[in-house]
Amino acid sequence: MMGFAAIMVLALVLDAALGWPDRLYRMIGHPVTWIGGLIAALETRWNRGEAARRRTMGRFCVAVVLAATALPALILQLALPGGVAGILAGAILAWPWVAGRSLYDHVTAVATPLSAGDLLAARAAVAMIVGRDPAALDGAGVARAATESLAENASDGVVAPLFWGVVAGLPGLVAYKAVNTLDSMIGHRTDRYEDFGKAAARLDDLLNLIPARLTGLLFTLVSGRPATALRVMMRDAGHHRSPNAGWPEAAMAGALGIRLSGPRLYGDRMAEEPWVNAGAPDPDARAMSRALALYVRAMILFGAGLLALALI
Repeated sequence: MMGFAAIMVLALVLDAALGWPDRLYRMIGHPVTWIGGLIAALETRWNRGEAARRRTMGRFCVAVVLAATALPALILQLALPGGVAGILAGAILAWPWVAGRSLYDHVTAVATPLSAGDLLAARAAVAMIVGRDPAALDGAGVARAATESLAENASDGVVAPLFWGVVAGLPGLVAYKAVNTLDSMIGHRTDRYEDFGKAAARLDDLLNLIPARLTGLLFTLVSGRPATALRVMMRDAGHHRSPNAGWPEAAMAGALGIRLSGPRLYGDRMAEEPWVNAGAPDPDARAMSRALALYVRAMILFGAGLLALALI
């Protein structure tokens, strides 16, 4: 586990320094998009028939995707050399699966035009990271959507994959990202995906139980007002539609003194979600800047924890 922790902390550093360069993406894409292509192909072929068949084929889809991703990762891990060389090679292999820099850049791309009063550009940028209709969002709605995405994806994109990487090495890291990608693509409660994506959604919920709460705790610890952030998190996390996303979102809302979640429009459907930290003001561009700073501090603390584990 100490070796895995060393690999994961170096992967976090590589991601923070380099992200996933555009030139590299143009050349080879990204491992998550490769997984997405496999999921899309399987879903097209197997998501048909009656509900029972869809549920069965959905479970089979999860099994195939996990086998196609975790097994190669296990083979690569077993082939790593020992010592420092193996840690460095492992970190390079783990690096693409961490999305901390990408998340920061995407949220900054929303905050910058919003602070300049360019709502159209801010809407276009937030449409890249959330599923709700950006045309229906005012400035506060854009800020809420981006801040919620920052909080939730701090767990999904950074803490959770590295957590499972520490627990189970490269196979754990890659398997988590495969499940998270499955959930993002087919784990929706719609007519098309309700049955086929049920197994993926439940497995994603299970794998995020600890990382989501850990992310919320990290936000509270670096907030400057930990008692308030912790109180809001413990009180309001369960109000969220997700069993996990509410923890980092409620912690961030309490840390920043803002409200999040609430009603939102998906296509032509209004989702009447309850507020997290109701009664607090809506976030604005300045609150988003504070949210980004909070996120950076939390990830530094997380990296320090990984480093300490690696050095024990």
